[in-house]
Amino acid sequence: MIATRKLGELTVSAQGLGCMGMSHAYGAHDDEAESIATIHRALDLGVTLLDTANVYGPETNERLVGKAIAGRRDEVVLATKFGIVWGEGGSMGARGDAAYVKQCADESLTRLGVDHIDLYYQHRVDPNVPVEETWGALAELVQAGKVRYLGISEASPDSIRRAHAIHPVTALQSEWSLWTRDIEAEVAPVCRELGIGIVPFSPLGRGFLTGAITSTTDLAADDLRRRLPRFTDGNLDTNLAIVEALRTIAAEKDITPGQLALAWVQSRGTDVVPIPGTKRRTYLEQNVAATEITLTPEDLARIEAAAPAGAVAGARYPEELARAANN
Repeated sequence: MIATRKLGELTVSAQGLGCMGMSHAYGAHDDEAESIATIHRALDLGVTLLDTANVYGPETNERLVGKAIAGRRDEVVLATKFGIVWGEGGSMGARGDAAYVKQCADESLTRLGVDHIDLYYQHRVDPNVPVEETWGALAELVQAGKVRYLGISEASPDSIRRAHAIHPVTALQSEWSLWTRDIEAEVAPVCRELGIGIVPFSPLGRGFLTGAITSTTDLAADDLRRRLPRFTDGNLDTNLAIVEALRTIAAEKDITPGQLALAWVQSRGTDVVPIPGTKRRTYLEQNVAATEITLTPEDLARIEAAAPAGAVAGARYPEELARAANN
């Protein structure tokens, strides 16, 4: 069975399962039976942390996860989120007023079919609402027994500190991988100072670090990644060269490039719990197997040389999605 780690005071499996792609963003979402089988297989392997959000689908992913965990609720540390709102032209915004926080929690509980959420994240910080208002409402949800622990996602060091002053932040969820290392300079140190666990999403670089994507033509027409600068023609060749260098290291260790990338994220600290997403049991099993991989100092030095911070070409998001991050 998979080992465990601590996010603040919350014990979870050393790797979680990101469920977003089962219903949102990355092409076809029409195989509910396989998605549910993937969640069941994760639980069988000892993966306890399941991650969803109200905006995935929207709403359909929470219903899917709720259906999958029915009868197995006691095996799950259930994480969901609120706070992203969509604007014109697909732009991403945020909402964090107290009434909305409570409304979203009640709606998520209904969709998930549960009486409490184990880890409830503020998905994005609303720049127009004080963090103190949002977190005051979240603290009331904890007091009411609707939520056990609180988290924050894609937040600035200042917002993390202000939230933590209202109620302990158990986990920060932000992108962290060999091609996204933005949190290392300021955000991760603040989390360590305050005892906040770190939950990296997209630890496989939105699938790019697996080596399976070599062109945007590999992606469905409605796949989010077609909009992301790192997948565009001007940046793709630079980023593919990084993956090829990682593939060489992985092959020498008889593991996949994706497993190498996951092992690297896991090596960042015992307070780090990545949530690679998949909707297929085969990939889930490969991902979970990565928790058994130990990287030597020599391995880490070679990986750093192959994929140094800042080497990836292109921004994480186009402008219409970037505005809501790191507030």
